[in-house]
Amino acid sequence: MQGLNSSPFQPATLQLTGIPGMHTGQAWVALVFCILYLISILGNLSILALVIREPALHQPMYYFLSMLSLNDLGVSFSTLPTVLATFCFNDRHVGFDACLVQMFFIHTFSFMESGILLAMSFDRFVAICDPLHYATVLTHSRILTIGLGILTKSFTTLFPFPFLVKRLPFCKGNVLHHSYCLHPDLMKVACGDIHVNNIYGLFVIVFTYGVDSVFILLSYALILRAVLAIASQEQRLKALNTCMSHICAVLAFYVPIIAVSMIHRFWKSAPPVVHVMMSNVYLFVPPMLNPIIYSVKTREIRRGILKLFHKS
Repeated sequence: MQGLNSSPFQPATLQLTGIPGMHTGQAWVALVFCILYLISILGNLSILALVIREPALHQPMYYFLSMLSLNDLGVSFSTLPTVLATFCFNDRHVGFDACLVQMFFIHTFSFMESGILLAMSFDRFVAICDPLHYATVLTHSRILTIGLGILTKSFTTLFPFPFLVKRLPFCKGNVLHHSYCLHPDLMKVACGDIHVNNIYGLFVIVFTYGVDSVFILLSYALILRAVLAIASQEQRLKALNTCMSHICAVLAFYVPIIAVSMIHRFWKSAPPVVHVMMSNVYLFVPPMLNPIIYSVKTREIRRGILKLFHKS
């Protein structure tokens, strides 16, 4: 359908979907999402407050952890408006341009998380493999440069996406399969030539998730080699223990991504609810788990939390 100005048809609004096939129990789903958001937002804000207030946490490892917490807040706040509107207020419509903005921020923060996890693996690599030069390698200016580099890389690679979507006509309806806007979901209702979108999307995934995961694995291969060269078993365990929080955070982020990819590749006939639930796990679980993981596994964070409670 063409408008009077000969521009491709684009709906004024798009309709979001909660959980396919679920006609009852929306209140319980809304409660679950509210709890997830509450844990994620309070947990990550607490990590940021601790790192800012505690001089003992003014170290490279915790600066990178602050970046991770700030990014997880970005992921949570990107999805929060439409998810709460869908499940709490039964308002399932979102403006087309607003949908593109949300899509951009969700994907940008997701790709930034991968970059931050890579930077954190580099931090662990330097701390274990070259501890004498740890403070001179990871200076404040270098950490800031790494953070800005991750932001710039994610922003520039994702910036074309809204414009690539904007050029397409939409004639397969306006109903999306999630309670938030994702690029693959928008491609399902577009009816123009989406080859450019798909090819560029694949390039971005390989350029970010693919490259980052390879370097994370390489970092841990070198870390493991250095740890095995330590004579004392106690020192080996101590060195590995400093990596456990980061390993758990990497698994919490990458396992859902791999699961989503495997379902799309090998289980194309999967019910829509499976795809939706896996996407929810991918977006909601890491921001909730990361502050819990670092609070449980990192002694300095536990000390800071106990110190705050003691002061209270």
